[in-house]
Amino acid sequence: MNFASLPDRRAELDPQGPSVSDGRRSLTNASFLHRVRAAARHLQDLGVGAGDVVALKLTNRIEFVLLLFASWRLGATVTPVNPKLTDVEVARQLADSGARLVVVEDGTRAEDGIVTLAVDDLYEATADTDRTPDTDPSALALLIYTSGTTGVPKGVMLDHANIDAMTDMASKALELGPADRSLLILPLFHVNGVVVSVLTPLLVGAAVVIADRFDPHTFFDVIERERPTFFSAVPTIYNMLAALPDAVRPDTSSVRYGICGAAPAPAELLTRFEARYGFPLIEGYGLSETSCACTLNPVAGPRRAGTVGLPFPGQDIRIGGDNGSEAAPGQNGEILVRGANIMRGYLGRPDETTRTVVDGWLHTGDIGHLDAEGYLTLVGRSKDIIIRGGENIYPKEIEDVLAGDPSVLETAVIGVPDEKWGEVVVAYVQPRPDLTVDPAALEALCAKSLSGYKRPTSYVVVEAIPKNAVGKIDKVAVRAAHAAAAAGA
Repeated sequence: MNFASLPDRRAELDPQGPSVSDGRRSLTNASFLHRVRAAARHLQDLGVGAGDVVALKLTNRIEFVLLLFASWRLGATVTPVNPKLTDVEVARQLADSGARLVVVEDGTRAEDGIVTLAVDDLYEATADTDRTPDTDPSALALLIYTSGTTGVPKGVMLDHANIDAMTDMASKALELGPADRSLLILPLFHVNGVVVSVLTPLLVGAAVVIADRFDPHTFFDVIERERPTFFSAVPTIYNMLAALPDAVRPDTSSVRYGICGAAPAPAELLTRFEARYGFPLIEGYGLSETSCACTLNPVAGPRRAGTVGLPFPGQDIRIGGDNGSEAAPGQNGEILVRGANIMRGYLGRPDETTRTVVDGWLHTGDIGHLDAEGYLTLVGRSKDIIIRGGENIYPKEIEDVLAGDPSVLETAVIGVPDEKWGEVVVAYVQPRPDLTVDPAALEALCAKSLSGYKRPTSYVVVEAIPKNAVGKIDKVAVRAAHAAAAAGA
C-alpha cells in the first residue's frame, strides 16, 4: 500500500464517508484529502521536500494526521516529538533527526535555527490539485525516538515498506474492516498511536476518532458518545478503569475489544476487567523497532491470559538459548523477532544497529518463553532480572502475585544491592483509590505463592509509581528513588 496516496483512494471510493475526527472537527474522506493537499502545499511553501524531516510537536489532534500524510506526499519523513519534553530534550531530538521544520501548538516557544510553524496557521485550502504521489518503499517514513529508559533516546528508522508490512499484518491479526471505528487515546508521539489506532484502521476503510486527554472519569462518556469498536491502551489505563466505583456501569456494547500492550498486564486484571465491562482485553507485545507489534492473542481464537499471544502473520519469533541455540518450549531466553516490519536501524548508530539486528533477527532485550502452541509469555527485560545468590528472579512473576491483592493498583519490583546475596527483592506498591495496603497481607500472599528467594524483603507503599511518557512503569526512576532514599537514610 502506498500510504501517501491513501487519502486519494479513500476519497475516490467513499467521498462522504467518515475519516478522522477529534473534539474540534470531523472530516469526510473528501475533506480529509482536501486538507492533506492544503497542508502539503504549506509545507512545500516552507521549503520541505523529499528526504527532509518534519518534526510534529503536537498533542493528539486532527492536524497531526493531516501533517503525517502531507509530509509523506512530499517524500518527507515525520518525527513525532513528545510535547512534554524539556527544551533541552526537544533540542536534542531536533538536532539528532536533522529536522528542517517543526510544527508546534500556538503559544509554544519557537525552536532556534529551525523553521517553525504554528499549527493553527496551517493552510486549510489550496487552489492546486497535486498529482497522486508515488512513494519509494525504501524512503524513510517515521523516525520514532525510544523512551530513553536505557540511556539517551535513539531514533528508530521505519521506512514505508516497514509501515506497509505492519499495517497489513495488524489489519489481519485484529480482523479489522470498514465497519470498524478506532478510538485513539494513546499519544501520537508513540508508534502504537500512529500505527495501530490511526494508519491500520484508515488502511481498511474504517474511521478514526481522536479523543482528548485520557481521564478515567469521563472515558466511558466518550465510549457511549463515539461508539468505537476498539481502542488500544496500556495496563495503567485499564487499572484505573477497573478501579472506578462499582456504580459506574457504562454501555460498552459497541466495543469489540480493547488492546492491551506496551507493558505486561497481570492475568487477573484482564479477566476482572472483561467480567465487569463486557468486552475482552486482547493482550499483545511489540516495540518501536518492530514498527509496533509482534504478537497478539487471537481476536476470535483461544486467548490465554498471562501470555501476549501468537506471532502476527508474517513474523517469526524464537527464544535465544545458550550459545546461540534456540530454547526449548517453556525455557526462558531473549525474544528474537524476524519479519518485514523490522526497523531499518538506529539513526546515526550503525554499531548499535549491527548489535541489535543480527542476520535479520531483532534482539529485543526482552526475556520470555514460548509454549508448545507458540504463545509467548513475557517475564521481563534482561536489564530488570534480579540475581540473588546466583538465582535469576523475574520481577513480573512477583508483580503478578502482588496484583492479586484487592488493595493493590500497581506494583514495581526491583533488585537492590545486598552484601550477602548480591541483590534482594524490593516491591513498590501503589494502593487503589480509597484503599489501604497492608504489607503483612502482601507478605502472606507471597509466602503462599513464591519460593523464599523470590519473596520481597520489603514493601514500599507509595502514592504513585513513576511512569514514562507512554504510561509504562519507569523502573529506572523507581531504582533511582530507592537509591536516593537509602542514601538519605
